[in-house]
Amino acid sequence: MAFSVPGYSPSFKKPPETLRLRRKRARGLGAALPTRERPEPAPRRAALAAGLSLRPFPAAAGSGGGGPATAGRNPFACLDNRPRGAAESPDGPPRGPQEAPSRFLDSNQENDLLWEEKFPERTAVNELLQTSHVSFSESDIPSSESTELPVDWSIKTRLLFTSSQPFTWADHLKAQEEAQGVIQHCRATEVTLPRSIQDPKLSTELRGAFQQSLIYWLHPAFPWLSMFPRIGADRKMAGKTNPWSNDETLQHILMSDWSVSFTSLYNLLKTKLCPYFYVCTYQFTVLFRAAGLAGNDVITALISPTTRGIREAMKNEGIEFSLPLIKENGHEKKVSGTSLGHGEEQAISDEDEEESFSWLEEMGVQDKIKKPDILSIKLRKEKHEVQMDHRPESVVLVKGTNTFTLLNFLINCKSLVATSGPQAGLPPTLLSPIAFRGATMQMLKARSINVKAQALSEYRDQFSLEITGPIMPHCLHSMTMLLRSSQKGSFSAGLYTHEPTVIFNICPPMDKVLDKETVHEELANCGLHPKTLDQLSQTPILGKSSLRNVEMSDYIYNWRS
Repeated sequence: MAFSVPGYSPSFKKPPETLRLRRKRARGLGAALPTRERPEPAPRRAALAAGLSLRPFPAAAGSGGGGPATAGRNPFACLDNRPRGAAESPDGPPRGPQEAPSRFLDSNQENDLLWEEKFPERTAVNELLQTSHVSFSESDIPSSESTELPVDWSIKTRLLFTSSQPFTWADHLKAQEEAQGVIQHCRATEVTLPRSIQDPKLSTELRGAFQQSLIYWLHPAFPWLSMFPRIGADRKMAGKTNPWSNDETLQHILMSDWSVSFTSLYNLLKTKLCPYFYVCTYQFTVLFRAAGLAGNDVITALISPTTRGIREAMKNEGIEFSLPLIKENGHEKKVSGTSLGHGEEQAISDEDEEESFSWLEEMGVQDKIKKPDILSIKLRKEKHEVQMDHRPESVVLVKGTNTFTLLNFLINCKSLVATSGPQAGLPPTLLSPIAFRGATMQMLKARSINVKAQALSEYRDQFSLEITGPIMPHCLHSMTMLLRSSQKGSFSAGLYTHEPTVIFNICPPMDKVLDKETVHEELANCGLHPKTLDQLSQTPILGKSSLRNVEMSDYIYNWRS
């Protein structure tokens, strides 16, 4: 709320004249009275009388005894331009000098994005200092500690690991170690590390396994374009060269090549040689999972977010699907008896509508009353379907042989590719943990940072490892297994999630409970470590959330979602 203070204007039109008047007033008051006995200026007295909290007004100059002069007040500052914290009331006392750093950081929050683009190291250091003081509240930590993390099917864009042990072993891999990691990945070699490694920097086995964990496969791949994420990426892709945007022939070639790669991935998934993969479009993301993963005995596909148009098109193609969250909510409401689900509410409204027209026929005035047309009735019936568009509740589940029909639907779907904007004509991104036809091998970016973190009355070395890129579920589990050995069972991590994929952690309906031994036997050649495969075969428990913070202490996990 703005206060009107007589004789004071927070915005000056002629700053030089204001400064000249301020200096004359300060000299006049300094000659007449000592510094401590000077009266408050008239504008400040009026502001104090209005109930405004002002900063202390510094002395204009030192006394004639030759003392050091103090800094003058900025005449262009507002009456009270200090930023208030979220927990501070408007009438609260001014902050003390010990809060000066936080005040400085708050005033520069609007420049954070610019700093992140120009100086990524500064951002990582600030987050490292914040992550080192993360405290897990009782409500966030599971009641029982465990030696394994729950499965997280969302795609991470960034991981920031912190530890009291250095990450120097992750820097400057030798040519032999890099080649060893690539070969181990292509041959799906299982690497088993000891519980604790005494000198990780000298462990060739550890460094090779680290290189192996950073590899993923992508299609299409253009060096000048970032192909993930695709949802909301128009701003990042704007201004980049895209010769296919106005060339229909080139667009047809790209889509034809993409269709071959997509079909190759699905065939690998069907034969259980690929555990899962993602299809990332500019509107939605699809997660295909092989039979045996996430507790399902058949191939499953989750699509999120969806719209009524996409769902209607899938129905017209004969694809059978379900809305697991809508069905789940309706079932819960029906059991509780407090309210009705969407389906029951719609059925009752239809019955009421028929009754409302029947009594008109009995009175013989049905022709004189204007009834709502068929289109209006249809729109009203489908109102609840439109309301959940683009929301997590619109997630669609496709199972079994319907996933093959979904494959053909996506290949021939015209709305799969943007027709305008920076992504015009660009096929969707295919992400996979294993190689497939037309795929390009890519590497996640990793770098280590060493800083001094304040702990009580001293500074201690704090080490961090930052990994960026499309980090899939198997990579997250592989990294935690490596750090368990290299950091002697003690580290913490901040996980940054691609939000549209969080909903993939819901637990889909299962027909039967699968045997772990059978799953391991059938998916033995899918290219994943047995422990990673064991985790991905678990039933998801995170629901509509994902892992945000992870802390390991003495080889025991605490996690927060």
